[in-house]
Amino acid sequence: MSQTKTAGPAHQALRARLNEIADLNLSASILSWDMETHMPKGGYATRGEHLATLSRHSHALLTSAETRGLIDAARAEAGDDPDDDAVALAAVADYDATRAAKLPGSFVAERARAQTRAHTDWIEARKTSNFKHFLPALESMFDFARRQADYLGYDDHPYDALLGNYERGMKTRDVAAIFADLRARTLPLVRAIAAHADRVSDACVRGHFSQADQLAFSARLAAAVGYDFERGRIDLSAHPFAINFTRHDVRITTRVYEDFLNPCLFGTLHESGHAMYEQGTALEYVRTPLGRGASLGVHESQSRMWENIVGRSLWFWKRWYPELQQVFPGLATTSLETFYGAINKVSPSLIRVEADEVTYNFHIMLRFEIETGVLEGKLKLADMPEIWRARMQDGLGVTPPDDAQGCLQDIHWSSGMVGYFPTYSLGNLLSAQFFAQAQQEVPGLQAALDRGEYGVLLAWLRERIHHHGRKYPPADLVRRVTGGPISAGPYVDYLWAKFGALYGLSQ
Repeated sequence: MSQTKTAGPAHQALRARLNEIADLNLSASILSWDMETHMPKGGYATRGEHLATLSRHSHALLTSAETRGLIDAARAEAGDDPDDDAVALAAVADYDATRAAKLPGSFVAERARAQTRAHTDWIEARKTSNFKHFLPALESMFDFARRQADYLGYDDHPYDALLGNYERGMKTRDVAAIFADLRARTLPLVRAIAAHADRVSDACVRGHFSQADQLAFSARLAAAVGYDFERGRIDLSAHPFAINFTRHDVRITTRVYEDFLNPCLFGTLHESGHAMYEQGTALEYVRTPLGRGASLGVHESQSRMWENIVGRSLWFWKRWYPELQQVFPGLATTSLETFYGAINKVSPSLIRVEADEVTYNFHIMLRFEIETGVLEGKLKLADMPEIWRARMQDGLGVTPPDDAQGCLQDIHWSSGMVGYFPTYSLGNLLSAQFFAQAQQEVPGLQAALDRGEYGVLLAWLRERIHHHGRKYPPADLVRRVTGGPISAGPYVDYLWAKFGALYGLSQ
C-alpha cells in the first residue's frame, strides 16, 4: 500500500506545483471529452485554440526552472526507497519534466491545434470513406511524431521515443520480439480453428437489438463488475474510450449497432475495466502524476480482462444470460451454449475493436508494422489504403471494401498517438498473467466469480495493481505482481484452453 515516510517541505512544495499542472491537464481532458460527446460541430473552430492554450501553459509550468528546482529539492529530500510515495512522486515528476523540457512550447501548442483539425478531418473522412480528405492531416500528425522523436532523442529507433509516451522503458526491439513470439505461437491455433470454422455461428447476436435496451443492459453489467456510477457516467461516441479527470470522476463512452449485439456489451465492459483502474488509484494520488495507470499496457490488461476473460466466459453468462433473454426475447430459444459460441466466434474481421481474441493481435501487429515502416521511410502515407488492404489480405485473409473499414477505422492517428497501438497486445498478455496470478493467490476465486461476486477479483486488482497508480515503472509492477517479466505464455495457454474446447481442438 502507499506510504509517504519523507513528506517534508520540499515534497509539499512540489506536490502543490504538480496539483496546478494536473488541474490544467484535467481541464483540457474535460474539453476533449466534450468534443467527443456533446460539442456542436461549430465548436471545432475554436476548441483547438482552447486546448492549445491549456497545453502551452501546462507545458510551461512543468518545464519551468522553478519546477525543476522543486523536483531536485524533493528528490534530495526523499531518498531512494522505491516504496516511498515521496520518492515515487519526485521520480515520476522528474521523468515527465525531463521529457517535456525537450519539447519546445511552440511545438506543443502547434500540435494541440493540429490535433483538433486532424480529428475533425478524420471524422469527415471516416463518414464518407474518403482517405484523401484525411491524408494531409495524417501526414501532419506523423510529421509531429517524427519531430517529437527527434526532440526526445533515442538510441536505436525513433519509435523508441514515442513508445516512451505510453510504455515507459519499452523498446521497439522488445515489442518486435514479443510480437514474433506471439505470432508463431498463435498461428497454429488460427489455422486449426479455420479448419473447424463451421462449428460456431454468431447468427444469434445479429438481428435487431434496440439502442436503448443495449445501453441499459450494458450499464447494468458495468455496475455489476464494479464501475462506480457515483463517480462516472456512460455516453455515446464514434470511438469508445475512458477518460480520467480524477478518481472521483472517470467517464466512459460506448457505441451501439442495432444489428449487432457484441460491440455495445463488450465495448462497455472494456471501457469499464479502464475506468475501474482509475477509480481504484490511491486517494492521496489525486491531482498528481501518480494518479493514473502505470502504463497503457497495464491499463489495457484491465480492460481486456473484464471484457474477455470475465465478460466472454461461460461462467459469466450462466449468471447473466437469463436476464439478457428477458431484455431481448429474440434470444429466448437460443441456448446458453450457442450464445457463448456466438460471442466468442473466431473469424478474421475488418474492424480491430470487434476482432475476436485469437485474431485481435494481428490487427495490432499490422499497425505496428505500418507505424515503424513510415518512421523508417520504408512506407508512404499516401499509399496507406493499398498497404492496408494488401496486408489485411495477407495476414487475415480479408480485404476492406472501403477506407472506413480499413485504414480510417481508428481514432489514434488523428490524435497524433503514434506508438500507442502495441500497448493493446501487451495488455492482452498481461490480462492473462494477472488473472492467473489472482487465481493462485485468492482462495475460492472461481467459486465467487461463478456466483457473480466480482468484487473478490476487483479487490485483488485494487490491492495489487490499481492502488499503486503510476508509482512503479510498468516492468517493475509486473514483476511485483507476477514474479517475472511480461510473457506470452499464460495468454497463449488461455487461448488454447478456451478456444480448443469451443472448437473441439487438441494442441
